[in-house]
Amino acid sequence: MSAASVEQPFHDEEPVTLTTIADEIMERHPGYRVEIIGGHLLVTPSPDAPHARALTGLMIPFIAAGLHGGETETLQNVGLWLPTGAEDYAIPDLVVVDGDIDDHLVENNAYDPACFRLVLEVTSGNWKDDLKTKVAAYAEAKVPVYVVVDRKHQRLHVLTDPVGSGYENHRPHAPGELVTLPDSIGAKVTLDVAEILRAGRPKTSD
Repeated sequence: MSAASVEQPFHDEEPVTLTTIADEIMERHPGYRVEIIGGHLLVTPSPDAPHARALTGLMIPFIAAGLHGGETETLQNVGLWLPTGAEDYAIPDLVVVDGDIDDHLVENNAYDPACFRLVLEVTSGNWKDDLKTKVAAYAEAKVPVYVVVDRKHQRLHVLTDPVGSGYENHRPHAPGELVTLPDSIGAKVTLDVAEILRAGRPKTSD
């Protein structure tokens, strides 16, 4: 999603924390997503239809593989608590998490990163954040698999094996490739790169 500059209103009598500002931005601007990563606010507007269409299409192979219900769940827009700062959290577009995630709420509707088997982002104008800022944040949270649908450059990135603030393995995939994700997510899932990227483009009328 694309980042946007938004007025940061808050009342003087309230503690001026990033969480307070984030809550007030979301209250004043319904539909906006606010994340705190590395002590900085990241504000993104509502996604466009192709972004949402790509996410819906992406859920299908995960659910078909049996990753929704029972030991795992496939969900959208779930808060991930980050170890990068006292108030840090992210809200990935799509996640595969342990089935008992409800028992691992940290605070501010964000959950222990140990519950996350995979996080996935679909880019819009903020592709640099997804390919740099969030790479470091998710690696430090030890999320084992990070997938980025890079709509700008028409690539699917798969990052695995987090070490420090990066991933040991980062492979971009082009249209025409079929990508099988690591077994660590709980089932065999194969993604058609061309199909995913096509879903993320605006439809054109004939």
